Amino acid sequence: MPYLSKAFLFCLAWCVFAPSGWAVEPTPARQTELRHLLKNDCGACHGLTLQGGMGPPLLPDTLKGKADALLITSILQGRKGTAMPPWQTFINTEEAAWLLDVLRNGKHGAE
Repeated sequence: MPYLSKAFLFCLAWCVFAPSGWAVEPTPARQTELRHLLKNDCGACHGLTLQGGMGPPLLPDTLKGKADALLITSILQGRKGTAMPPWQTFINTEEAAWLLDVLRNGKHGAE
């Protein structure tokens, strides 16, 4: 399995073994930075309201049924053959999981 990256395996293990609903909350200051990144950087491709653009929508209904590990890996490592860049230089796994929770709960507009 040389194709499976360390980040993917970590995300998979984290999602499988972490208690349901458990996540490391970023500090309030970091949450503000992450929301800014979501609105401005993610929004540049996924639309400023995250309803889609060059990238697909990032709304609760469109994320439903997609595995956390897959989405976290996509955030951290990007998606080959697409315009989705890797963000692991700027955020860690817990922050990616927090962002995913924000998106899944439709709280991306809250400050």
